[in-house]
Amino acid sequence: MAAEGAGSYSGEMKDQRRNGYGRYVYPNSFFKYEGQWKQGKKHGHGKLLFKDGSYYEGEFVDGEIIGHGLRYWASTGNIYSGQFLYGELHGHGVFHYSDGAKYEGEFSYGMREGHGSLTEEDGEIYQGSFHNNKKHGAGKMTFPNGDKFVGDWILDQRQGHGVLQCPDGTVFEGQWRNDMFNGQGCLMHCSGVIYDGLWHNGSPLGQAKTMAITGPEVIDMNAGSVLTFHVQMYSDQGELSKNEKGRLLEITARIKKIISSHESLEATEKQQVLKFGSPGYPLMTATSANQPLQDVPSLSSQSGHAKPEVVTSQEKKPGPETKDSKGSYSFGFPHLQRSKHGLVSFRNIPLTSLLIDPHPDQQTGQLPEREAEKPSPRFSTEQMEASVTPTARRSRTGSVTEGWKSRVNESSPVITPPPPGEYVITVREVTSPPFLGQLLPPVFKLLRVLPKKEIVMVSGKEIQKDLGS
Repeated sequence: MAAEGAGSYSGEMKDQRRNGYGRYVYPNSFFKYEGQWKQGKKHGHGKLLFKDGSYYEGEFVDGEIIGHGLRYWASTGNIYSGQFLYGELHGHGVFHYSDGAKYEGEFSYGMREGHGSLTEEDGEIYQGSFHNNKKHGAGKMTFPNGDKFVGDWILDQRQGHGVLQCPDGTVFEGQWRNDMFNGQGCLMHCSGVIYDGLWHNGSPLGQAKTMAITGPEVIDMNAGSVLTFHVQMYSDQGELSKNEKGRLLEITARIKKIISSHESLEATEKQQVLKFGSPGYPLMTATSANQPLQDVPSLSSQSGHAKPEVVTSQEKKPGPETKDSKGSYSFGFPHLQRSKHGLVSFRNIPLTSLLIDPHPDQQTGQLPEREAEKPSPRFSTEQMEASVTPTARRSRTGSVTEGWKSRVNESSPVITPPPPGEYVITVREVTSPPFLGQLLPPVFKLLRVLPKKEIVMVSGKEIQKDLGS
């Protein structure tokens, strides 16, 4: 047995050297070794114990920790099982962290290096390349919320090209920088909206933020005419959102005032000048279901774009589940259309079919306050795309429209037009779920249905006369 000052050994020896199986306590008493020896050096299988409770058990070569073994750290509770080289984690191994995380893969001198799989405590899983202990190179990440990313990584951040898939069906494919969408990329949202363009720090640069109904502020039409409205969507920079498509817009109408038989259109215009300050009718927005409509600044001044006129047309309207020449989509509801390249067209729609509640007060011609404040009905995207028959539109207000005998007869499509008066046209976004969590603010137009003209002969001259309602 060796002297105490030089440490103590008990076990097999050969030629005055530790050889075979033996137990050795180092002079500083911090280390203890028990296992195989060869020519005075630890060689073969053995266990090196530390005074704090840590230990290594595995293979030794010429006194060094080389080969396969298991290392336990008492201070952290971490455990590693795998390849070692000169006492360091090197080669393939499995590292169990005390917090529940786990890494299985390649190591190089104590660092995660090469291909591996890292499972975090919260269930996050990364499979791919590592460099200097960080995710680096091609890899796949599964997040706790179910999101999946496949693409390039640099120093633990997504950077380069990658594809993100979400459980709700949303998919993004494009460029990443600093772990966010940056550069060219295409987002296919679960609502049906698609944005294909430039991104900056996770936000689309050309995303629609406002919209406008093109044409004059006040639209005049003859009773019985059909309506065509064009809507344009603009980004924060005031540019048309050409890189975006698929937003679902709904167009509706409400009664503002019915022109009685003894009231002329000229008198209505004078009242309008006194009330709003100019013949043009400002855009309006409803602040809540319990508050009246409020005046807001014209959208044309915010976007800086001139708006083409709204037109009426007698051309044939697109059928169910079709795409018209302007690129907007029809799902069997003429009042519901999807956008394309920042444009939406509602074509050849009778005013009666847009009215939310066609029951004016018979004495004043005004819509009762409790009716005017009703919120617009909503449909789910699935209902809108599945219901492609014209008769499905009859259920928009819960019953068949009866105001002024404007009934939809399945055997006869003739619809009695609404009487002359003022109507507020509303276009609002009903995309569900909202694209990136936000809906575009609604926009409004004032529509005047002109009284019919009667041609009378006076002294051989033709004179037009208002018929009223």
